[in-house]
Amino acid sequence: MVERVEQRLEDRIPELEQLERVGLFTRKEIRAVLRKASALEYKIQRRALRKEDFINYIQYEVNLLELIKKRRARIGYLFKKDEIEHSILHRVHSLFNRATGKWKDDVQLWLSHVAFCKQWNAKHQLSKVFSTMLAIHSNKPALWIMAAKWEMETRLSSESARHLFLRALRFHPECPKLYQEYFRMELMHAEKQRKEKKEFEQAKMDLGEFNYSEEILSGEMARIVYREASQKIKGVEFQLAVLSIAKLFDFTQDLQKEILESLQARYADDPLTWDYMARRELELGPLQPTEHTTKQKKVSEMAQREERCCAVFDEAVRAVPTEDMWKCYITFCLERYNRKTNSEELKQKRLERTLNVFSKAHESNLLPEALYKTWLQLLLDSNLSEKAVEVAEAATRHFSQSVETWQMRLQVLIQLKRDDVTQCFEESIKHVKSKGTLPLWILWVEWSEGTNSKEDTEALYQRSLHATTPAESVTMKEMYLDWTYRNGGYKKVKRLFTSLCENRPFSLDFFSKMIQIEKEQESCKMLHLREYYERALREFGSTNTDLWLDYIKEELNHPHGKPENCGSIHWRAMKMLQGDLVEDFVSKYTLLQTGHL
Repeated sequence: MVERVEQRLEDRIPELEQLERVGLFTRKEIRAVLRKASALEYKIQRRALRKEDFINYIQYEVNLLELIKKRRARIGYLFKKDEIEHSILHRVHSLFNRATGKWKDDVQLWLSHVAFCKQWNAKHQLSKVFSTMLAIHSNKPALWIMAAKWEMETRLSSESARHLFLRALRFHPECPKLYQEYFRMELMHAEKQRKEKKEFEQAKMDLGEFNYSEEILSGEMARIVYREASQKIKGVEFQLAVLSIAKLFDFTQDLQKEILESLQARYADDPLTWDYMARRELELGPLQPTEHTTKQKKVSEMAQREERCCAVFDEAVRAVPTEDMWKCYITFCLERYNRKTNSEELKQKRLERTLNVFSKAHESNLLPEALYKTWLQLLLDSNLSEKAVEVAEAATRHFSQSVETWQMRLQVLIQLKRDDVTQCFEESIKHVKSKGTLPLWILWVEWSEGTNSKEDTEALYQRSLHATTPAESVTMKEMYLDWTYRNGGYKKVKRLFTSLCENRPFSLDFFSKMIQIEKEQESCKMLHLREYYERALREFGSTNTDLWLDYIKEELNHPHGKPENCGSIHWRAMKMLQGDLVEDFVSKYTLLQTGHL
């Protein structure tokens, strides 16, 4: 091992001598580089290799390259790059090759090598890296796409890119993303050739020696890719993705028409098809183009386009009467309504249209539950409070088992300060099963705290403890304790705490709250604190180390505490804590004893 390290360090000497000779580094810096390189070399020559050691070595060499680059710029010396940088680059590639050979499955390591090659323009080396990486990670389409894009965009080799895509499709014959990028590549190649031909024609050059195929220029290769993909990949999403790519190129009108026809023929009952066809109306030009378009005419034209979109959507909901179709329609209307416009007339028209579509979807019993909340918010923002109450009531009739829908209705009634809030709460509790009603009880008691008398609120808290499931009652106990302390004082909350302790389950916050309340009293009694800690430890002593440590701290710091009790508390903690928690407790207790906790 020593001989190998010494040999590698000797190999560095020519480049280090050049660095010193041309004034990029001082003799002292050269020695520092040698010391660091020696330490790093020894780490990667050990029998038990670590990935981190290779990464650190590579990072050091990259930092060295960056430093040399900055110093060259500073002193304006641009020579001897073969003797200096190329030697370091060769070493970094060698380190990457060893690392990726050892840890072949680490994709991030391969990608780091790719990024390094791109940064230092090592095209020949990058081609090798891609080749090796794809041989090992042929199951990852994203890597094939990355390699093909590099061939197409950096090396300007459409033939190599095509070859890579075809190889990738042998491994992933049904990968939509691969087909999309292959389709895009063929269109880019066609566009590139069209531009070349146009420039040659403008220069009046003879095109006889250049072979420009009309089929390639018109995007025929992309059409072949699309047709093959369509046979293997089902679903409207792929068709729309390919169509959006084709629209980026101005010579693909025929191809777009074919994709559109296929979309309408094969996926006529899919909401996304109708959604696309409707939104397409926005992109179409004005019905009657004019030379001088005023602001009012622009608004009128936009209104007409939106009307055409809605006409298609109206036809869609008749042809495909589903929740998803109505959702597409409503989403479109909301998008148009939320767009900024200076025309109050257009904004009002958009609002009326949106509310009308919501009503129609509701009447058809096809409005998704999640959209009722959006509808209600829109009604409230438009000061249509009576309509909002009606809609909220209709929503709870339609989704009578849904806690979220009842919560939504109650929030509307509370916001509007209606008289029938209590009646609605009672109705919601009847309809919804006891499990999952916690949000309703929380909303009810919070509303009662600000509206009803203390007696009514207390009765409601008591009722909630029996009405909720044991697990949910834990939250209500915490809220009840906190409310009682705020409204009834210390004595009352102490009585309540004792009463609530008779019924499990509890939460740690329940006991922590009572401990905090006791500490806030002027005459904070250690006797009471011990009682609360002991109750908490009975429930959580086997799973919580901090509780034991807080108890010990209390005995040490309280004026009436007994430090001599700390030993017995420590002994009990060691017996009661489970598994690794014992070790965690011992560490924290040691820090506490030494004053570091």
